Amino acid sequence: MRRIIFLLVSLLVSAVFLWLALRGVPLADVWDSIQQANVLWIGVSFGSITIGLWTRSVRWRGLLDDKISPMQAFHIVNITFLVNQLPFRAGEIARSLLARRAGVPVMTAATSILVERLLDTLLVVIFLAVALSRVPQVPDAASQVTVLFGIAAVVVFIVLLFFARRPHIAHNILTWLEDRIPVMQRLPFSRLLTHIVEGLQPLTNWHRFAHAVGWTLISWLFSFVTLYSLILALGIDDVDRVLTSVLGVTLASFSIAIPVSVAAIGPFEGALRVAGEAVNMSSELALSLGFLLHGMTVIGYAIWGIIGLLNQGVSFSETLKFGQQQSALQEEATISPTADAN
Repeated sequence: MRRIIFLLVSLLVSAVFLWLALRGVPLADVWDSIQQANVLWIGVSFGSITIGLWTRSVRWRGLLDDKISPMQAFHIVNITFLVNQLPFRAGEIARSLLARRAGVPVMTAATSILVERLLDTLLVVIFLAVALSRVPQVPDAASQVTVLFGIAAVVVFIVLLFFARRPHIAHNILTWLEDRIPVMQRLPFSRLLTHIVEGLQPLTNWHRFAHAVGWTLISWLFSFVTLYSLILALGIDDVDRVLTSVLGVTLASFSIAIPVSVAAIGPFEGALRVAGEAVNMSSELALSLGFLLHGMTVIGYAIWGIIGLLNQGVSFSETLKFGQQQSALQEEATISPTADAN
């Protein structure tokens, strides 16, 4: 029953955001723009999506200390992105399962995924801060706040890395706070801190740190190239294409973070409309760009994800079912007051 409710809520959220994104824009004009897109540049965008997936698999394999082959890492990452298009977004859990089948310890796979999330979040915040500082229509106060937020994200990341190297200091600080704020003892802060510190352990090795950060930058570069290619495909030449690419991809990334939606339909298109209008692009073209980018992304993930499933010898339903079961177990463990004691 809970899954049905979650699915219905996801459909409702997507419908509401899609209505907001399309409000005041003739769908016929959007469709005409997409139909006139240059097929060659669309092909380039598909190629950059593929390379982007490969770079993410290289990053992940390095975080696993090369415990799996390059092709195995590529296929598993592709399956992850495919499964994440569905409402329950169990792709990361499915990745841990497939990694375990390949001989990687569950904790190693889980911590590597945590590191990826932290690095991606950090870079998205930084790129967004830089992009907004270049948008003329953004008020100076808002731009300055965003830049400060980006700086704060870097500082927090550095502090977390320090705690990863000196975990006893982090736990001592938490204990000190819990002694003075008793209500904190009722919440699983200790377990959360342990997970974060353990997850960042790979980055305390400078070789792995350079590998992870370097490939994260490369993977985001290809994400920007994907959108840049589609801007060229639509023949948009009266905007700053680089700025539009960075702003569009970063805002789309935040839209994907909304936990309840169907393949981010609605929030994704809305994010691209906001990005386009911020750089003086027409609403019709901005939405055309949003639908085109979203469509190419889903198609790319679907093609390579299905190939990955065939390569790994697992069915889509099997992977999805396991991911949903594990998500439910994790949710129950989080809610249960005795979970920390066990």
